[in-house]
Amino acid sequence: MSAAAPLRLLFFGTPEFAVPCLRALQRSRHTVVGVVSQPDRPRGRGRKLVSTPVKAEAEAHALPLLQPEKVGEASALEWMRELAPDLGCVVAFGQFIPKLVRERPPLGLINAHASLLPRHRGAAPIQHAILEGDECTGITVIRVTKEMDAGDWCLMRETRIGPDETAGELSARLSELAAEALLAAVDQMAAGNAHFRPQDAGGVTLAPKLAKEFGRVHWSEARARLLRRIRAATPWPGADLRLRKSGARLRILEAAGVDELPGRGRPGEVRADAGRLFVAALDGWVEVLRMQKPGGRPLSAADYLRGVSVPADEEAAGP
Repeated sequence: MSAAAPLRLLFFGTPEFAVPCLRALQRSRHTVVGVVSQPDRPRGRGRKLVSTPVKAEAEAHALPLLQPEKVGEASALEWMRELAPDLGCVVAFGQFIPKLVRERPPLGLINAHASLLPRHRGAAPIQHAILEGDECTGITVIRVTKEMDAGDWCLMRETRIGPDETAGELSARLSELAAEALLAAVDQMAAGNAHFRPQDAGGVTLAPKLAKEFGRVHWSEARARLLRRIRAATPWPGADLRLRKSGARLRILEAAGVDELPGRGRPGEVRADAGRLFVAALDGWVEVLRMQKPGGRPLSAADYLRGVSVPADEEAAGP
């Protein structure tokens, strides 16, 4: 029996998370006929335009590229029509995709979403999975519909979340898992044996886009959730420790719960002892293991405390 014919694919993606998926499709037997990414945006102190990671990958392989402000505009639709894709593949694109675009390829659009849907629909599923203490997460391949992340699903890949894993570390792992899952789904669709089924409407939770406030540390919070918030906010938007007496502001890069100090301490109480830095949460002590001053390099607690005097009555400022 002959193998199913390869598909002509149109890829939609923007950040680094989407790059392994584009690479996997580009190296497969299918043909990536074009790439759609967000427009370049100004970044950094100089506000210079910076290419999206997906754009850089597309240009490295001389793939046709489009960066529309709105993917549904007439010129974008004409560009897609001329490419004649069979299927669209979406990974962290970052724009609403209107019906005219969704229906352009005969096989529609599929999306590799970084959660076990219907849990954590939205723009920040990785961070919310960590914050909520999920033991597992994964990738779900779904049809792209008008409602965000609500389409029928055909394939799911699961992985455990490490007990100390940050959002950045988990994102890197999931991006590779997404590449494997998306290519498997494309192969199923090429063979005509992809089976789509509806999501469980009773299990829906939301994972909205992150704001800087997501990383604000409330020292009156239970220790387990506080530690999860630090991991979920690393590397962005980051979780800061602000010391009220000295005025220092430190980005927490790594922290752990410790039970060796006597008493619970009052929330926000700070202690420094033998090159170690501790802050009290609601129900126990947190040791800050690695940190970073604004504009500085990562430091261990011992490196930071060398030459720094922490007052006996020091405390963490509120968010």
